[in-house]
Parts: sequence; structure tokens; C-alpha cells
Amino acid sequence: MSDLFPTETVRWQSLEQSARDIFSQYGYGEIRTPLLERTDVFLRSIGQETDIVQKEMYTFNDRGGRSLTLRPEGTASVLRALANAGISQGESLRVYYMGPMFRGERPAAGRKRQFHQIGAENVGRVSPHADVECIAMLLHFLREIGVCDTALLVNSRGDRYDRDAISTALKAYFDGHIARMCEDCSRRYRTNLWRILDCKSDACSEIIAGAPSIVDQLGTGSQAYFRTVCDGLSRLGLDYVVDPRLVRGLDYYAHTVFEITSTGLGAQNAVAGGGRYEITMPGAKHAVPGVGFALGIERLLMAGASSQAFLPDVDAYLIGIGDEALTANLALAASLREAGASVLAETENRGLKAQLRAANKYDVRYALIRGDDEIDRGVVQVKNMKIAAQSEVSATDVDALLAILADDGRR
Repeated sequence: MSDLFPTETVRWQSLEQSARDIFSQYGYGEIRTPLLERTDVFLRSIGQETDIVQKEMYTFNDRGGRSLTLRPEGTASVLRALANAGISQGESLRVYYMGPMFRGERPAAGRKRQFHQIGAENVGRVSPHADVECIAMLLHFLREIGVCDTALLVNSRGDRYDRDAISTALKAYFDGHIARMCEDCSRRYRTNLWRILDCKSDACSEIIAGAPSIVDQLGTGSQAYFRTVCDGLSRLGLDYVVDPRLVRGLDYYAHTVFEITSTGLGAQNAVAGGGRYEITMPGAKHAVPGVGFALGIERLLMAGASSQAFLPDVDAYLIGIGDEALTANLALAASLREAGASVLAETENRGLKAQLRAANKYDVRYALIRGDDEIDRGVVQVKNMKIAAQSEVSATDVDALLAILADDGRR
């Protein structure tokens, strides 16, 4: 867990605003869910035998003895919220979210115990075309923020009718290899074979590379669904690679799963991922289908996401020499802000050179300067910091000051 200072948060805000702009073009609205949820929200949706549930969730009992968990991912919370709001079977809703998540995993580059995600969910309908649009929106967002050196990996997990055939094929293969695999894979072999395919250890990866292709085990209906997804991506001109052993790390996925990898992230190279799912919330009468994705903000920045440097969008810096000028400048700053300008006003009684250095630090075009003489005469010295030109304006003529700041002063 770490603190974020203004030099960092302004970059985050830039990414978050890009997400809002892009997702709204696709008809998504923002949803905000609590950081704390009942633990069964995640147990039912993510899966009892996933690494998140087994080893990573921050779970505790509150004073009333209720088991609560800091949310480790966003989808389950979103589906819980929609279920509580009474989403009807067949109803379609599009939402996006952003905020902190919590997992007690081993820290690594871009993976902290409190990390931050941007995600989107298209909930309520089952359609391969919705899967294609979801992936297209994700790639649109990544292009917008400058993360372009990426690869799209896709696969299918099939539907519930395919599970037995896939599990049988995987068990037959891993029977002869499990003795040489890691302790986690030995546990997964007994409890949830599919999780073996998600192991990232080097020794296990070599064995997993020879496992049966999931796509080859699918029934005709699931194969047709996956072909439609792949054809849709091709028709949109989106390059992809079928990774026949990609399953993602959560049990709620069905049909399409996908990951976006980036060459700038090293061995743990996933910058985003998601897929189609079916989730039954505690107390719900039916499973809710959807398709969505999540991106880690920390990893986006590591992958080269473009964002502005820390420079507040300030039109002018108000310099005051002496207490009377400092006080008068606060009133002038208030008038300028009410009129729509963005200004900073010096609050410390310092020398002119020190205050000019502060103005340069914020890269403002104009400094508005007043000392005792300017206060007596009721004027403001307007200094153009870029071309060293200076003029004098009445301190009460806010419109004239605004006109100067608007004349190529706004960036």
C-alpha cells in the first residue's frame, strides 16, 4: 500500500477522465460500490478454490460477528449492487467503475496490496457481439491513453455443458505430470483442475504448454459462439491470438476470456483482462450474465500510459509585496475565480524574486503584481512571463484582466 501525491494523482485523474470519456461513448455510466462487502459475495462468485479466496482476501468479523471482506475485485460488487437494485431477467445495463481493490498477494512490480482498477461491465444479455464490442472498447481506451505496444489474447471456456469433457481431458493429461508440479498445482489438481492452467511458475508453465486445447474440447454451440467472437474481432480490424489454455483466474467465467499484454511489463505482462461470466448472487433466484474487463491503473502507468505532468492549469499567479497587497490579492483572486479563471495567490510575505520563481514553477503565463504603490493607485501590474512584457490595469477592472488572461494565457 502506498500514498499518492499530487505529482502522481494528476496522472491518475487523466487516465480516469479518459475512461469516462471513452466509456460514455459506448453508453456506460459510472457505478460506485462500497470497499467492504459481505464475504459470501466473493465466495459465491469468484470461487472457493481460487487463489484470491484461498490466499489473498482481507477478511474479518465485525463487532456483530458478520464476515466482511475488503473487495478484491470489482465485478462481484457490481453484480451484487445490480441484484440489490432489482435487475430483471433479460434487462441490459452498462456500467463502469474505478477505485481501490485489496489483495494480500506477494508485492511485485505494479502489484500492491492496495491496488486500483478501472473496469466496465455489460450486464444482462448473452451475445458474442457484446463480447466483441467490450473488447473493442477496451482497446479503444488503451489507444486513447497511448498504450499501443500490446497483444490481445482470446480463448473460450465454453458453457456448463462443456465442463465435464474439458475436465476429463485435463485430468488425463496432468495425471502423468502432477508429481513434478508446484504445491499449488497439486492442490488445484485435487480441487479445481482448471486453475492449473493459470499457474505462472516457470516449471509448471512448460508442462501446461502441452496441455489439451480447451477450444478443441468445446461442443458445437460453444465453438460457434467463439467463431462469432473471432470473426467479429477480425471484421473490426482488431488483431488477436487464440491462446488455447487461457482461462483467467476466476471461476465465474464462461465462453469468452481475454487478456491484453504489454511488452513493457516484463514476465507478469498482463495490463488488462476480462471475459464473459455468469454470477449468482447470494439469495438471487437466477444467474446474471455479463461481459466485462478490468485494468490496473498502476500497471497502465508502467506500460507507458500518457498523462499530463503535474502542472495545475493556472492562468495567473498573484504576487503581493506586503501584507496589505497579499490581503487585497486574495479578494482579487476570489473575483477572478468566480468569473471562471484559475489563479494562484501568494500567501507568504516574501520578496519579489522569490514570488516570481514560484510563478515560474507553475509555468503560468501571467503574474499579477501589487505592492504598496499599486495599492495606493488602485492598479495591478500584469507581467507576461513568456515575453517579459508588462502593462498596468485597474485593480477593479476584472473584465480587462480576464481578457488579458484569455488572450493565449489559457493552456
